[in-house]
Amino acid sequence: MKPIRVVFHGALGRVGGEVVSALCREPEMQLVGGVDIRATGDYLPFPDGSGAAPLSSDLEHILTSCQPDVVVDFTIAQATMPAVRIAAQKGVNLVVGTTGLTADEVDEIERLSLAHQVGAVVAPNFALGAVLMMHLAKLAAKYFDYAEIIELHHHLKADSPSGTALSTARVMAEAKGKPFDVPEPRQASSSRGQLVEGVTIHSVRLPGLLAHQEVILGGPGQTLSIRHDTISRECYIPGVLLAIKRVMEHKGLIYGLDTLLGLRGGHERV
Repeated sequence: MKPIRVVFHGALGRVGGEVVSALCREPEMQLVGGVDIRATGDYLPFPDGSGAAPLSSDLEHILTSCQPDVVVDFTIAQATMPAVRIAAQKGVNLVVGTTGLTADEVDEIERLSLAHQVGAVVAPNFALGAVLMMHLAKLAAKYFDYAEIIELHHHLKADSPSGTALSTARVMAEAKGKPFDVPEPRQASSSRGQLVEGVTIHSVRLPGLLAHQEVILGGPGQTLSIRHDTISRECYIPGVLLAIKRVMEHKGLIYGLDTLLGLRGGHERV
């Protein structure tokens, strides 16, 4: 079987370095091109010294010259949607790990993937432990009336609250069947964070952090805390490689790594 040909959009980013290294070690995949707005040279050297792939700031040029099966996107929301439109029109499958996409943008990805008969995997988090944290929070949500989320990330993260925190609050409320109760009195105060489905989300941005989230559920006389800590970005690799393999087998949108792991049925999303 021929290896899956992959182009990475955001190849010079923090996640990009980890994924590029992983693709060089993966016999079932081949990195055939890289795209990054900061590209200055014509080639992206492989970390293991085995060669290099074409590099450009022009995605359309790389897609035309490299003929990939899959584009993996870890950029920013403003760059993701133009890339999705170009890739879908060229019949290239999509794996999107960029956070901060709106519901309308995810809807557009779904429409484009169906219209052009390509696969698309969009996931707000590719860390297996983070996805399990969200699943456990969803299970616990039925049994508590109050919940808050503290999410902590490095100071360069573009969006706030994180896509993972927003998704967690929404799937918890979905499992509960209604929004969580809000502690009274809740006065208007920026120090209390953003309210989503009755769940207050507190965002912390500091140097020294990577990606962390704690879900705290409260009831009379007790609390339950569910926490996930990302120690290094290599935690995203198993999820990304799984998405690259599975997107080749599917037409249309798959939303969330939990769907790929069988933690929820169909192609539902929030």
